[in-house]
Amino acid sequence: MSASRQVLPDADAVARAAAERLVAIAAAKRGTVGVCLSGGSTPKLLYRLLAGPEFRDALPWERLHWFFGDERVGDGKEAGSNRRLAEEAFGDLVPPGHLHPIPTGPTPQACAEAYAAGLRDWYGADRLDPGRPLFDLVLLGLGEDGHTASLFPGKPEAGEEKAWVVAVPEAGLAPFVPRVSLSLPALGATPLILFLVTGAGKRAPLARLDAGEDLPSGRVKAWGETVWLLDQAAAG
Repeated sequence: MSASRQVLPDADAVARAAAERLVAIAAAKRGTVGVCLSGGSTPKLLYRLLAGPEFRDALPWERLHWFFGDERVGDGKEAGSNRRLAEEAFGDLVPPGHLHPIPTGPTPQACAEAYAAGLRDWYGADRLDPGRPLFDLVLLGLGEDGHTASLFPGKPEAGEEKAWVVAVPEAGLAPFVPRVSLSLPALGATPLILFLVTGAGKRAPLARLDAGEDLPSGRVKAWGETVWLLDQAAAG
């Protein structure tokens, strides 16, 4: 396991670096490629870039399968926001059955159990094998409180060590809607994690991580390489 940081000029450059990594991963692997998506403004730039003229034809969409690191669930208008983000960006580029959204009802626990079952089916086993990753690439963000996916500081879900997917009945910050999140073991079951971190608002959590504070975003470790892609505003 290794970790590194790369500072880039702006959010567009961060998105481009992530897109180039994905193209390289897909080109190097035969068969299906599993990508775990994040939500937020920087991933939105990335998804639009992937679906745009520069990268669209460089990706083997017929071999790509898209999963989600977390999702807002329940009856509110926020439910399913990460799924909609990907759907709006990718459109009909994704073949039927290749987008694997987290269910949004009826309860967070039911959503978590259903998604965990789907991940086990995709993986073909009930236990993670360090010799066989769950995903080929995991994309993550950094919250201003130090959370990642929907694993919040001080919440029990951030300490889950066995389950692949957890219900998050109470989020750690607004909007305070129920969520479902992949656990640290599931997020880390990949040769590559890319943290996409942009904006001056991320300087504080980065400083807390640098000071050694135990935050969920700092606990996520890929089986292979964890790379933090920062823009200049975040890096300071």
